[in-house]
Amino acid sequence: MKVLITGANGQLGRELTKQYSEKNVELLLTDVADLDITNVKQVYDYVHHHRPDVIINCAAHTAVDKCETDVDNAYKINAMGPKNLSAAAYSIGAEIVQISTDYVFDGEDSEPLTEFCATNPQTVYGVSKLQGEKLTAQFNPKYYILRTAWLYGDGNNFVKTMLKLSETNNTLKVVNDQHGSPTSTVDLARVIIKLVEEKNYGLFHATCKGQCTWYEFTKEIFRLKGINTEVVPCTTEEFPRPAKRPKYSVLRNYMLELTTGDIMRTWQEAIEEYLR
Repeated sequence: MKVLITGANGQLGRELTKQYSEKNVELLLTDVADLDITNVKQVYDYVHHHRPDVIINCAAHTAVDKCETDVDNAYKINAMGPKNLSAAAYSIGAEIVQISTDYVFDGEDSEPLTEFCATNPQTVYGVSKLQGEKLTAQFNPKYYILRTAWLYGDGNNFVKTMLKLSETNNTLKVVNDQHGSPTSTVDLARVIIKLVEEKNYGLFHATCKGQCTWYEFTKEIFRLKGINTEVVPCTTEEFPRPAKRPKYSVLRNYMLELTTGDIMRTWQEAIEEYLR
């Protein structure tokens, strides 16, 4: 099997590369310098030349606040890119994996959201990612779309930011009114590989089990690392940002439960392994 991973230098791309390297799989690893997913001709030429069996799109414009002003690029990368990859994959009979986000919801719920809940994105990032989902499915029936959230792995992420800040601060204020499920790239990559192996097409939620706030997440990180920095809870309003943050974006991996089985760990197990 030949697998093309776009955005291969990102957190998820690196973890997929690591896990696939242990299998009998030929990998094509690209980043924006090698393959511009917003360029239709370049995508078709690359895909027709290399003929992968599966394309996993880890490339995205994930700077949520920047997307509010960098609108055209947000749509180019998060919507047109997936469309180009999906259509090119279809043209050679290949499958497409698209990574999406909790930001497709409005964040106003109070119960874990399933794949059957109505979407209502409130940001340019969320809208562009939702269009990416729709276009992926529209241009290729052999699709896997995975919505995830609060992702951390090998690269820049919230966990590393908090650890770095703890080195120079005795006290840290962290938001305590946004609820989500911190998710390890290790778990997400495992699910992607499993879905592809089982040819289990469709839309899936894929986050670690359980929920917490950013404040509670930080407290657990510091507890596991034996860090004494005081963590003080605060509200979203105390840290105004250009893009609206979802207050509640806990996803339930309902489609996994109904089909292949949910192999995601609890967020506590995953972060403990990551910090070890």
